[in-house]
Amino acid sequence: MKDLFEKIYRDKGPLGKWASQAEGYFVFPKLEGEISNRMKFQGKEVITWSINDYLGLANHPEVRKVDAEAAAEYGSAYPMGARMMSGHTDLHEQLQNELAAFVSKEAAYLLNFGYQGIMSTIDALVGKDDIIVYDVDAHACIIDGVRLHMGKRFTYKHNDVASLEKNLERATKMAEQTGGGILVISEGVFGMRGEQGRLKEIVELKKKFNFRFLVDDAHGFGTLGKTGAGAGEEQGVQDDIDVYFATFAKSMASTGAFIAGDQEIIDYLKYNLRSQMFAKSLQMTLTKGALKRLDMLRTMPELKENLWKIVDALQSGLKARGFDIGTTQSCVTPVYLKGSIPEAMALVKDLRENHGIFCSIVVYPVIPKGLILLRMIPTATHTLEDVRETLDAFDAIRDRLENGTYRRMSAALIEAMGE
Repeated sequence: MKDLFEKIYRDKGPLGKWASQAEGYFVFPKLEGEISNRMKFQGKEVITWSINDYLGLANHPEVRKVDAEAAAEYGSAYPMGARMMSGHTDLHEQLQNELAAFVSKEAAYLLNFGYQGIMSTIDALVGKDDIIVYDVDAHACIIDGVRLHMGKRFTYKHNDVASLEKNLERATKMAEQTGGGILVISEGVFGMRGEQGRLKEIVELKKKFNFRFLVDDAHGFGTLGKTGAGAGEEQGVQDDIDVYFATFAKSMASTGAFIAGDQEIIDYLKYNLRSQMFAKSLQMTLTKGALKRLDMLRTMPELKENLWKIVDALQSGLKARGFDIGTTQSCVTPVYLKGSIPEAMALVKDLRENHGIFCSIVVYPVIPKGLILLRMIPTATHTLEDVRETLDAFDAIRDRLENGTYRRMSAALIEAMGE
């Protein structure tokens, strides 16, 4: 019999094997100072493109004031217990009602965390006889939720409606045998590539197939649509999304999440979501703070307008200079370059140390080998000067990548890793 931990000592995993070189700098970095367009990294000021504070609410004075008042009034514990037992309040109900109205659904239900909330939602919606069909590029929280499913599941090629239709045909035949139903899952905005899910085309397939539709709109909520109600509103199909999910961790600059849909669906979920039935209620400081943030989303359209001014300047500037930003249709701004993991490390260090630019680096296994993805999150707090400095820095690092500077700089690291 093997020691359970033998694999831990033998194989650290595709990312873990770089820990001694990367931790504290490339992964688990420590940004300091108030959440903003410019923060401190290892004592130096950097322009930060890695913070999901889309609308700039994290340190908005009105938000800070309400958060502080709520903390003074309620502390960090209230209410204690799960919602079903002792953790339910009028303010939780008020927030749910206002969220439902904002995303044009009959009802909504609060979730303590987005990750565990979407997992539990998937788990509650399907039984062993049901079939799940989901986008192959779905976020890890969706994949982990699908893993809980005891029945069959199929993936369709990313944003490929023909592939979805083919898998719906397979799922339909299987559901006819099992007596179950079909759940289709997409994201409103895919957080790595920035592409919107093809919600309109997926909804159109309801005319041909019998399925229910769950959308994770973490990056669309607050950023897309006329009112900011998300990708469903942007594409004109919000009414056809059966279960709508969004998190507070992006545009709302907080913690928590919610699901929304028809009253009967939400009533069922709130009595069957294990992650909520057996977990502490969302704290009052977060609940009251979310009410303030939601009010600002509704009444201050300039927040979204300021965000998109920066998004448009950044994305159009990158394209004008010949950078590959893929097919993003959202605020998420990916920049694709070619290079190895050691080259990516050298490139990012140059960006941070010599150009004062901090953005997230994504490499294999998240994306294919030989690619480097610099993932940028514009926010309403960024300035056009931030954009100009960043574009100039990207010109410089591309030149150094193409002329082999980073390959030479990373040679020692490659040798040390035995690559």
